[in-house]
Amino acid sequence: MLGRTRAVALVGLVGHLVDVESHLAPSLPAFTLVGLPDASLAEARDRVRAAVTSSGLAWPTRRITVNLSPATLPKTGSSFDLAVAVATLAGAGLAEPSSVAGWVHLGELGLDGRLRPVRGVLPSVAAAVAAGHPRIVVPRGNAAEARLVPGADVLAADSLGEVAAHHGADVEVPDVEPVRDVVTAVPVRSAPDLADVLGQDEARYGLEVAAAGGHHLLMVGPPGAGKTMLAARLPGLLPDLDEADAVEVTAVHSVAGTFDPGGGLVRRPPFEDPHHTATPASIVGGGSGLPRPGAASRAHRGVLFLDEAPEFTSAVLQTLRQPLEHGELVLHRAAGTARYPARFQLVLAANPCPCGHATGKGLACTCRPEQRRRYFGKLSGPLLDRVDLQLEVPPARAADAAGEGTATVAHRVVAARAAQRDRWRSTGWRTNAEVPGRQLHARLGADRALVGDLERAVDRGTLSLRGADRVLRVAWTVADLAGRAAPRREDVAHALVLRTRGHGA
Repeated sequence: MLGRTRAVALVGLVGHLVDVESHLAPSLPAFTLVGLPDASLAEARDRVRAAVTSSGLAWPTRRITVNLSPATLPKTGSSFDLAVAVATLAGAGLAEPSSVAGWVHLGELGLDGRLRPVRGVLPSVAAAVAAGHPRIVVPRGNAAEARLVPGADVLAADSLGEVAAHHGADVEVPDVEPVRDVVTAVPVRSAPDLADVLGQDEARYGLEVAAAGGHHLLMVGPPGAGKTMLAARLPGLLPDLDEADAVEVTAVHSVAGTFDPGGGLVRRPPFEDPHHTATPASIVGGGSGLPRPGAASRAHRGVLFLDEAPEFTSAVLQTLRQPLEHGELVLHRAAGTARYPARFQLVLAANPCPCGHATGKGLACTCRPEQRRRYFGKLSGPLLDRVDLQLEVPPARAADAAGEGTATVAHRVVAARAAQRDRWRSTGWRTNAEVPGRQLHARLGADRALVGDLERAVDRGTLSLRGADRVLRVAWTVADLAGRAAPRREDVAHALVLRTRGHGA
């Protein structure tokens, strides 16, 4: 007496199809679950037994062994409950085995037999469809999310009894209130307008360059200069996500439990601004068993803003070096390895010293020299070397006037990004920030005068070789915003000023 169905195990964002086999033997009653289940999945035995009896179905008085294959793949979470239950019912002859075997089942069971929504439905359904199994049963609370996957044949159910009846079980379908929204969606915030920022022409231009080329940005200035206001307006300058990016970003938020399926796919670049007390696990991902996405992955294809960056612990800041370089996070834990995309734009804001008044002549500053060094020393050289734009933001003045609004600047950003997309179309890169330095130099041709300022800055120690490549990326973006096909020497010089906060240029 054997019942079979399928479920999906998520490792990071990658879904693996799992065969759920339930074998019933004429022996003393027992229920064994094998196949590397974690603690929450091992508890499915009690949830399934209670849900079956609460649904008006007879629990088989046999020795039940449920195998989750492949047995070498770690399996976590409660989304296997429904698959374990229907496979057991099929093995007991209470449901039609051929019908059960033709569907993928996802969902957590309550003790009363109701189906509860689970995380990660979007990547799970996408994996099932890609593997050739488009018929999927999900809790009604996950139905809108599951139907976002093209080609999926989704059956939404409120209870185990409803699913069992669909598979031919002789059971009265109970009238239950559906369980909805176990996740807490991040509220969608309207992007503030750049016209709200008074003055700060250089910082505004730096923000435009960052948006146009996908560059990382550091702003240093006294309290009240407008650093946080500028950072909050960066997502509004970015273009909408294309279809592939929207699916990937939505999948991350689905696994993280911050996705609201009512609005469809995530189409706007996300914005994450964790507090400076955040732990490394909350930034890069963590949790028991296989790690879940952190703020860096939730900011994928968007903006990760660290306000008062030197107040973050060194451990948090150093964990960002891998995603800044590779665009993904690889998290190794005892239960396995998870990969999450993390190609975000990093925006750092910092005061020049702990008191914030070491600007200009610094006469109002009360900090000792060692306090200043220790404060800004949190932003290590290897981290700052990966930040393309490093700007001084001076104190705001009462006479400063408002500048252009978000819509006007965003129009130029879209045009610059279109130029980059056309230039790198055959390579797979989409923004200048992604292009290796070797390719940028090759595009410049043999005229060494263009990079003479960069070479002298490297010789003086103002720039590293990595920094010189990043200046060249910014120079290409400056040229794109100006409508030029390639950067001129003045574009390289301008990019060098934007990189070095006006020093050493």
